Amino acid sequence: MREIKIGKNDSGQRLDKFLTKALDLPIGLLYKSIRTKKIKVNRKRAENNTVLLEGDVIQCFLAEEFFAKLDESEGVCLSLDRIQPKLDIVYEDENILLLNKRPGVSVHEDEDSKVNTLIAHVQAYLYQKGEYKPEDEQSFAPALCNRIDRNTGGIVIAAKTAEALRVMNEKIRLREIDKLYLAAVHGIPEKKEATLTGYLIKDEKLNKVRVYDKNPPRGAKNIITKYRVIATKGSDALVEVELLTGRTHQIRAHMAHIGHPLVGDGKYGVNKSDRASGYKFQALYSYKLRFSFKGEKTALEYLNGKEFSIPKSDIYFTSEFFDR
Repeated sequence: MREIKIGKNDSGQRLDKFLTKALDLPIGLLYKSIRTKKIKVNRKRAENNTVLLEGDVIQCFLAEEFFAKLDESEGVCLSLDRIQPKLDIVYEDENILLLNKRPGVSVHEDEDSKVNTLIAHVQAYLYQKGEYKPEDEQSFAPALCNRIDRNTGGIVIAAKTAEALRVMNEKIRLREIDKLYLAAVHGIPEKKEATLTGYLIKDEKLNKVRVYDKNPPRGAKNIITKYRVIATKGSDALVEVELLTGRTHQIRAHMAHIGHPLVGDGKYGVNKSDRASGYKFQALYSYKLRFSFKGEKTALEYLNGKEFSIPKSDIYFTSEFFDR
C-alpha cells in the first residue's frame, strides 16, 4: 500500500483527474480501483469526482509498477541540476515569470530540442532557487501558459504554481490578456492604421494557412488583425500589430495577404534577399503584454491593469528603423 499526501499544488482537483497525472494506471483500472475501494481518501471510500483538499491522504492498494511517475523525482532533480539556466526575465513574483524568449529557442521539447528548451531552463532556474521541489510534487511542475513559435521572439508567461497556471490559462482563454507585436514588413501600407478582417484556414500537411476576404471554404475561421505603422525606412515599414483573434500564423499570413509580407518570412513571402541580409527568422516579436482582467477576483488580481514590454531597442530588427 502507498500513501500520497496532497500538497497545495495538488488541491482543488478531482480524484480521478489527479491520479491520471500522478500514476501510470490504465484509465479503466483507475476507475475500477476507486469503485472497489482499492483507492481511498483519508481511509474512506471516495468517488471519481471527490475534490481533493490540501492535507488529504490517498491510500492506494495497488502494485508497485503503477507508481513509476512518483519515483521519478530523483532523476528529474539530477537533470535540473545539470542545466545552467539562461533566462531573460522581464518580471518575476511568487506566482509567475515573464520571459523574453529569443528567436530560435523552442518553448517545449520537440524532435530537435530535448533539454535546451525554455521550459527546461525555467524549471532548472526555480529548482536551483529552491522554489520548485519535484520530490514534493505529485501532479504539478512549473509550466508555460502561452506558446510562441520557435522562430518568433517575445514575452512568454510561466506559472510557478498550479493556481497561477489555472488562472492564467483561463484569462488567456477569455482573451483578458492583450498581446502586441512588432513586425518589419516589406512595402509601406497605404493605410497607416487599419483593422483587417478575413477568414483563415490551415493546411495541416503543409503547416501553412491561407487567408480569404470573403466566400471562405468550409472550416475557415474568422480573423481580425489590427495594425499601426510606427516607422518607415526605404521601402520597409515597422508596424505594431494587435491580434483581436489568435489563429495560427495570423500576423504573417494576414500581412502577406494585403501585400506586405514580413521581412525574413520564407513561408508567406520570398526571403532570399532577406537571408542574404542576415535575417535568419521572420521579423516578428511579441513585445508587449497587458493584463485586462474582468469578472470575479483571483489570486492574480494584483496584476490587473499592469503592462510589461520589451524595449524596442532590444529587438534585433528595429535597428533598421531607429537610431540607437
